[in-house]
Amino acid sequence: MSDATDTGREVLQTEAAALSVLADNLPPDFDAVVDLIATLPGRVIVTGIGKSGHIARKIAATLASTGTPALFVHPAEASHGDMGMISGDDAVLMLSNSGEAVELRDIIEHTRRFGVPLIGLSSRPLSTLMRAADHHLTIPALPEACGIGMVPTTSTTLTLALGDALAVALLRRRKFRPEDFGVFHPGGKLGAQMARVEKLMHTKVPTVSPDTPMPDALLTMTAGGFGIGAVVADGVLRGIITDGDLRRNMANLMDRTAGDVATRDPLTVPPDMLAAKALAILNERKISVLIVCDGDVPVGILHIHDLLRAGVA
Repeated sequence: MSDATDTGREVLQTEAAALSVLADNLPPDFDAVVDLIATLPGRVIVTGIGKSGHIARKIAATLASTGTPALFVHPAEASHGDMGMISGDDAVLMLSNSGEAVELRDIIEHTRRFGVPLIGLSSRPLSTLMRAADHHLTIPALPEACGIGMVPTTSTTLTLALGDALAVALLRRRKFRPEDFGVFHPGGKLGAQMARVEKLMHTKVPTVSPDTPMPDALLTMTAGGFGIGAVVADGVLRGIITDGDLRRNMANLMDRTAGDVATRDPLTVPPDMLAAKALAILNERKISVLIVCDGDVPVGILHIHDLLRAGVA
């Protein structure tokens, strides 16, 4: 085993042990902070400098993507005009391991002057930040994992994890659902998985009536290009014809009608179903296409290839 592997394992074990300490000693103000943010009329302004600033950006992004309006404000830019981004309806979540970063003082003074709630997150409860703050999220002052006690490692891990804990606690408080998550993630893999069937379905459904002769039904199915035909009467889906139905009814097929050959009460999905759930149904039933119905009315066709091309899998 290499020295690098030993070092990597040591760092991870140090940070994992620190997270266990934090879990056993969650800041007493944690509940109060969740209550404050959950009832906040404005946004959570997250700020920090250096490595804490990088963590602050991530926390702001996580909050915003899970239903809590949040914004990162750079403390140096705030001192040169961006202080206007902080309103009286907001709360400031300020990150600083030491609690003494001079770049943060203008924002601290701004919150005190205008009565903006200030949440301090630091490992030093007697620091300038924590003495000024209305709410205190104190993380354990544990050794950094670097071995020289100077590189932000354990402290940034604890800060990031506490930010995640806040975001998830708020998510559950708001009863945030997967479909709500999809609203904030319209692109990429998450966006595809959160897409609705109606976004991916084909709206031109190859349709025949129950008394359509099978030669004509076959022409309709072929023109549709999905290997399927919807049997519809009075605008209501009465059955479907698939390639499997054709094989099972080869005897005198051309002398029969669509209603004779169709599978009655077929499996359908609604247009507002999540695409990921529709894919699970296709995989479970080992089929490649579904009729999409609004009530009993066929409104589209969903093919597994559409889901795969969209990146739902």
